Amino acid sequence: MRTKLYFLLWICFSVLFVSCGDNDGEPDVAAVTGIELNRSELSLKEGKSETLIAVVTPDNATNKKVTWKSSNASVATVDANGKVTALKSGRTTITVITEDGGKEAVCKVTVQSSVSVKGGRTVLVYLAADNSLSTFALGDLAEMKEGMALIGDNNANLLVYIDVKGSSSPRLIELKNENGAVTETVVKTYGSRNSVGVAETQEVFADVFSNSKYQAESYGLVYWSHGDGWLPYPLTAGTRWVGQDTGNGDNRMNISEFVEILATAPSFDFILFDACFMQSVEVAYELRDYTNYCIGSPTEIPGPGASYDEVVPAMFSTGEVAVNIGKAYYEPYAAKYDGGKGISNTNWTGGASVCVLKTDQLDELARVTKEILPEAADKAQLRSSVFDYDQRGGSGGYQDGHVGYYDLLGMMHLIADDSAYATWKRAFDATVAYWNTTPMNYSSYVAMFSMENTNGVSCYIPTASDNLTDKAYRSTEWYTVAGFDKLNW
Repeated sequence: MRTKLYFLLWICFSVLFVSCGDNDGEPDVAAVTGIELNRSELSLKEGKSETLIAVVTPDNATNKKVTWKSSNASVATVDANGKVTALKSGRTTITVITEDGGKEAVCKVTVQSSVSVKGGRTVLVYLAADNSLSTFALGDLAEMKEGMALIGDNNANLLVYIDVKGSSSPRLIELKNENGAVTETVVKTYGSRNSVGVAETQEVFADVFSNSKYQAESYGLVYWSHGDGWLPYPLTAGTRWVGQDTGNGDNRMNISEFVEILATAPSFDFILFDACFMQSVEVAYELRDYTNYCIGSPTEIPGPGASYDEVVPAMFSTGEVAVNIGKAYYEPYAAKYDGGKGISNTNWTGGASVCVLKTDQLDELARVTKEILPEAADKAQLRSSVFDYDQRGGSGGYQDGHVGYYDLLGMMHLIADDSAYATWKRAFDATVAYWNTTPMNYSSYVAMFSMENTNGVSCYIPTASDNLTDKAYRSTEWYTVAGFDKLNW
């Protein structure tokens, strides 16, 4: 009997011991030691998708949960299952992260344009860089090659004319994306020349736009150099106009000469000025019959100029192409903007400003301007009150380097009464397709300056001294058509 009792007690204790062991013991856990993706690089066309596969190690890892993220969700997104969807041309990095241990793996994604430009598009980038900007031209050419890597469209023709100081002969280059590899072909080599001369520029234009190989449904032009708006040359040697060549003397191109060249070229969808002070109403009005859109800055531009790895894909986009270009110029600088802290040409934290004008609205803007102008306006008071994009020192006019590029909207707001201004502003708003600026911009003369109360388009306000610049201003079409002649300006 006792033996039976002991045996029963032994069974009970055994069951109790086993039960306690099951409740108190920790289960075996296999920690994550790493993660890999099936692709380290991925190329997709716009609108296409592909799912990345993540492999967590070890195979018996207890917690295999992961999260996904895209470094640039405007280019491509990724969902919770690793499905990558391409949205627009550009580059992004897809990262997968383990919940256990935070292990990471990445895949670099390139999205190429998939929308063919109906009938093709030919763009000429004209780098008149035989001057102090030569090194920037070479850097921009490299960026253009990066941008072309994102163009998966055989109807996209990108031609680059480049003339740099103290380097190889001026040449015309074709950049093409051949199955993902960008090729650079020299179309023509030129002898020593003045690249801002009318005949020389017309020759390059003919080599592009009269070549049957580059005939297209639409055309674009980038004019790259020093610039100083509508000013004619020569007044003095202190400013830059549009285009400078110092290979043999100091040559500049007038806007009137630029118009003479455009008259021999096809009509452009857009003209982008990668040069200072070019977004003035006087310039845009002169060019209204030759391009649908004028793109540029009313003030000094960043030292490195446009980010062509972003701008080139925008030039071959569809939809609002000119607006896309304006955004592609502005947004990279906005992303790096830091009030000018630590600014350099390789770390441009000083911001930028870009405006896009619809040229088919300029005649209406001129008509409304003339209609609402008062009988008189105090030039001196306006020059002291309206925002001036020109940060070059002095107030004596052209002779000391300062010209004065005043905010057009700001001037009209002071000139017109409330009712007339409201009418005028509707015409102005219809003309401006895009405008953006960082809170401050950088000037090589005063460093950082505020862009408060700016609206993207400059105009000239004459001085009281009737200097050479004032007289030159009266030769512009805008001066007469917009009615400033009746103010005796």
